[in-house]
Amino acid sequence: MKTCSRKNRRQLAITGIIWLTHLVTLAQDGIAGINEANQKVRSYFDAGTNLMYAVGALLGLIGAVKVYQKWNAGDPDTGKVAAAWFGSCVFLVVVATVIKSFFGV
Repeated sequence: MKTCSRKNRRQLAITGIIWLTHLVTLAQDGIAGINEANQKVRSYFDAGTNLMYAVGALLGLIGAVKVYQKWNAGDPDTGKVAAAWFGSCVFLVVVATVIKSFFGV
């Protein structure tokens, strides 16, 4: 096994110091990263809220068709199915609105 000469050790140390300096310069402040993530999430929130409203509307249409089919078939549990579909639509709208007001977006 060959030992490192003094010149090789010095070059290795300099390379290590340069590499560590490079890593430190690439590092970002933790608070700046959190603030940037906060801004990105807030910028996507309106689109996400509109998506939740759209999904609620789609569920409302699907639920209306399902309830209408059960009602025409004379099923006795039509009221229960209607309440479940209506409740899911209301839940989506309420959750989107509460989250929007809670976080002040």
